[in-house]
Amino acid sequence: MLTAQWLYGLAGCLIAGIGLGNTLVGSSLLKRILAINVMGAGVFMLLIAVAYRGPDLSPDPVPHALALTGIVVAVSATALALALARRLDREQDDG
Repeated sequence: MLTAQWLYGLAGCLIAGIGLGNTLVGSSLLKRILAINVMGAGVFMLLIAVAYRGPDLSPDPVPHALALTGIVVAVSATALALALARRLDREQDDG
């Protein structure tokens, strides 16, 4: 039987796969950056699904902490990637 945990985990794998595919075949730099963010969201969903231990038990805190830390790092890395892409685009226009 397909439980909510399995459904959430499979959805996370599907979203991560979609992001990976678009990262590999993306035509522009912005599309690739967004695809990496989508892939990260799928990985975070998978980590949360792994943390579930049952209806009467509390979830495992380690995957939750990893997901929360990953979200913070992903936001910072996205800001850096967008700033670098903007500068690269500006340099290509000038030269």
